[in-house]
Amino acid sequence: MTEINHFAFSVHAALHGIRIDSFLVRQLRNYTPFRMQRIVRSGAVSVDGQPVELAHRVRRDERVTVRLVEPPDKLFDPEPLPLDVLFEDDSLIAVNKPAGLIAHPVGRRQTGTLCNAIQHHLDRQTGLRGILRPGIVHRLDRLTSGVLVVAKDFLAHKRLSIQFQRNQVRKEYLAVVEGVVEADSGEIDRPIGLLPGGNSILMTARPDARNPKPARTRFEVVQRFERTTLLRAVPLTGRIHQIRVHLSAIGHPVVGDEFYGPYGEIRAVRFDRPRGDGARPENETRHLLHAAEIAFEHPVTRTTVTVTAPLPKGFHA
Repeated sequence: MTEINHFAFSVHAALHGIRIDSFLVRQLRNYTPFRMQRIVRSGAVSVDGQPVELAHRVRRDERVTVRLVEPPDKLFDPEPLPLDVLFEDDSLIAVNKPAGLIAHPVGRRQTGTLCNAIQHHLDRQTGLRGILRPGIVHRLDRLTSGVLVVAKDFLAHKRLSIQFQRNQVRKEYLAVVEGVVEADSGEIDRPIGLLPGGNSILMTARPDARNPKPARTRFEVVQRFERTTLLRAVPLTGRIHQIRVHLSAIGHPVVGDEFYGPYGEIRAVRFDRPRGDGARPENETRHLLHAAEIAFEHPVTRTTVTVTAPLPKGFHA
């Protein structure tokens, strides 16, 4: 960087006692430890106004100042992709993810993801590339649309992650399922584990599931149609593909689901599904599952935040 840039951080109790470079890497998550160690050794870091060595361990409530004499070296490529922001403040951002967009770069697919779009959004706010890094705390399947919450800093990421791990976040989905569901409401209580055989990442609620874990989903009928039903589903646990697997298990898979059929059947893999590089065929259809609402405790203000996402147009059709 040709411009000298200063940033200051207070040491939170959760980081008391860690080394100065580790502390700064958590605050500036687009910097690798190696790059941050060079910055510390250059004399560009001070604590409460005094320069410190690499061996310094931070203490609660100390004020750490860093002069970023080198640019970040671990970045998502920022891309000006469309971004439907539902909620945003200094700590987090909640967006309405469209179906077909993956959340995070993976494998050969390092661009065209939600993280790339949010990185561009954050860079415009800071005026400097890579000062903030999107922190994914939960995920939606590629073909699922709806609310997705992303942390902007270390504290928000840590506290939100704990809430998700402890199932303290309330999530509500809308799903159009195959067949007419007779019961007005109910709860599906079936363990979910990996599909047996091979290296499949698919899940199942069948008795032969590998490493099954408890899973519970509540549902209620919103509207019945001639051959389908619109359900409201609330996962009480956080298993991979939980809603899709549970609705499949009771004989009412999500309309358009490419993998999970009635009563635990695994459908044949389609030949038009995305290639290994993540490319999406133009004629690809989506499954009708939408993350309609999420409620959680704000990681800083400790107030309840509720974010809702309207149904996409394709869902109504």
